[in-house]
Amino acid sequence: MMRILHRWPGLVLAALLFVTALSGAALSIFPTLDAVQAPQAGATLTVAELAARVQASHPGLEQIKRAPSGQISAWWFDGSLPGSAIIDPATGRDVASADPDPVRRWLTTLHRSLFMGDGGRLTATTGALAMLVLAISGAVLVARRTGGWRRWFARLRGPLAGRLHTEIARVAVLGLLLSSVTALWMSAETFEIVTVEAASLEPPAQVSGRAGLALTQMAALNATPVAELRVLSFPAPGDPQDLFTLRTNRGMGYVDPGTGTLLAWRHLSFAQHLSETIAMLHTGQGAAVLGLILGLMALGVPVLAVTGVLTWLAGRRARPQLKDNAQAAQAETVVLVGSEGGSTWGLAATLASALRDAGQSVHVAPMTGFAPSRYRQAQRFLILAATYGEGDAPASANGFLDQMQALQEPPAAPMAVLGFGDRSFPAFCAFAAAVESAARAKGWAALLPFDTIDRQSSQDFTRWGRTLGRALGIELELSHQPVLPATQTLTLLDRRDHGAAVQVPMAILRFALPKASLWQRLTGQGLARFEPGDLLGILPEGSAVPRLYSLASGSQDGFIEIVVRQHPGGLTSGQLTRLQPGQTVRGFLRRHPGFHAQTDRAPLILIGAGTGVGPLAGFIRRNERHRPIHLFFGLRHPDSDFLYRDELASWQAEGKLAHLSVAVSRGDGPHQYVQDVLRQEATQVAEAIRQGAKVMVCGGREMARGVSDALTEILKPAGLTPAMLKAGGRYVEDVY
Repeated sequence: MMRILHRWPGLVLAALLFVTALSGAALSIFPTLDAVQAPQAGATLTVAELAARVQASHPGLEQIKRAPSGQISAWWFDGSLPGSAIIDPATGRDVASADPDPVRRWLTTLHRSLFMGDGGRLTATTGALAMLVLAISGAVLVARRTGGWRRWFARLRGPLAGRLHTEIARVAVLGLLLSSVTALWMSAETFEIVTVEAASLEPPAQVSGRAGLALTQMAALNATPVAELRVLSFPAPGDPQDLFTLRTNRGMGYVDPGTGTLLAWRHLSFAQHLSETIAMLHTGQGAAVLGLILGLMALGVPVLAVTGVLTWLAGRRARPQLKDNAQAAQAETVVLVGSEGGSTWGLAATLASALRDAGQSVHVAPMTGFAPSRYRQAQRFLILAATYGEGDAPASANGFLDQMQALQEPPAAPMAVLGFGDRSFPAFCAFAAAVESAARAKGWAALLPFDTIDRQSSQDFTRWGRTLGRALGIELELSHQPVLPATQTLTLLDRRDHGAAVQVPMAILRFALPKASLWQRLTGQGLARFEPGDLLGILPEGSAVPRLYSLASGSQDGFIEIVVRQHPGGLTSGQLTRLQPGQTVRGFLRRHPGFHAQTDRAPLILIGAGTGVGPLAGFIRRNERHRPIHLFFGLRHPDSDFLYRDELASWQAEGKLAHLSVAVSRGDGPHQYVQDVLRQEATQVAEAIRQGAKVMVCGGREMARGVSDALTEILKPAGLTPAMLKAGGRYVEDVY
């Protein structure tokens, strides 16, 4: 429900929100311009002194106004001709026209009513209401994504559009809430839904009837500083009963022109103060800095709209179209999905379809939306959870464990957890196992024992489905056919072969960058936009299972580059290492934002062995800002598999690579592994990490384990550990 509340107002009213946000951002500049450009009154200047100075320049003076910015304006008659001007309070003379700026007037009318009178005001009010709904629902969704309100600024991962949308939202949401609430209040006053009476006061019955007292001798005006003034209206010439009307920040009153005394006074009511405060908070008049801040936040709305649409489109592409998905409150079976790349959604769709065919009412949803109170008819929960990285929650399961821990009691309906992963990785199904353990600790009843699926095995999935069917007393046959990713044709431009002398054939393969349409470039679809560290999926001939390779280039390089090692019996690696220039393969992009070098200036310590140097070379190639980078590279023999030897030398000369340390495990010299060289340079490594360096490791599991052990020793005197660096996002791995 929260996603629906957030999605549809934004999609339907995107154009209106664009106009109101951009016009509001433009209007936010004017209070600051007024405060900077307008001559300001001195701190000790009184209304009496100001009025006397202005009257000396304009004998027919009728009114003086002070704007919240401090700008002083005056209106007068010169004979029968009216006049007005902005006044320098130090001299009482004109400095500029008091007529409203036409651009400001145009923007104000656009922002308030879209040039359509009351109909436009109603439309603008609808936009403000939509903004309020978007801000509240967006805040809830941000908290879900980051794992709770206390982790509001937790580090994000995922596609660029989604990350940018959330980054802007969690900074701008308070400003958007304030702007929308104040706009709705002001609209309610305009349409008299809320009534706040204007400050008024009955004139006194007894007045002196005299005139001619000098302004500087009027006690009431001498007692009022200009900083408090709003309006001073002069009595009509020749009318002995007319009075000065004085309005200040505190209230309004009448001043006798013959005696200079205050004859009557009325303070502003609480409602009037509240109304004025709300107007100030919305317009920035009287609070220029706040206005600029709100204006900057409003500028985020167009970006939020674009990134929101892109994220929605990406989500629709990533998830299968779930037909006949039951309402959460009516479903008998609730399937919760934790997926990083989208493949687990396909398995969930197969499960849901089979259950519906067996007569079940099924609701499928991401684990991030877990809220037991929504599932009033649920008889069972089936949790399908993949694992990201080294046991972390996948993108659609962020915050699930925190939400489970916050439960006072577990749901009454039993649950079953099914984990998905790759058994060749040490953290096989670790997140799913953590979910199972947390559920048991909460006392959540089990429908089935914890189970796992290795490499999305259709046979394992079918076996688990039969077990589930027996528990439910129904025939359940799960026949899952993976949906192949959309691929593009990649043409090999060049290859450089290495490793033959050490019986480990490997090659640097460079492919042409496919042409991208304008829509693909705008949305980042296909291979239109990628970075080193992202993954290139290659779909080999004769198999539906793709193989992923870390990219050694970014789209800005103008080519696609990977490093491939031939594995005995490896279908994909065998085809790639035999590929010749001009020949083609089918490939697709899988983003891997958790292994990006980012663009800050903190030093980088890159550690890789063998083909793991590929993405690290890509980071160095893109280091145009000469960020300090130290590469530790492990290889077998310098004459055989020294990948990127010439490029590394060139990058050092250009300042893109600060240091290169090579570990050679075979050859004529001492045999070393990359972790041995790390220990030899322990002092420099520890110092760089103390200064904020980020560590990035790419290569085989054994190498990564050895590097972690070495860094544990190196960092111990500093009171640091690799785990602490990982928690801060300063130690990342791409391990295979």
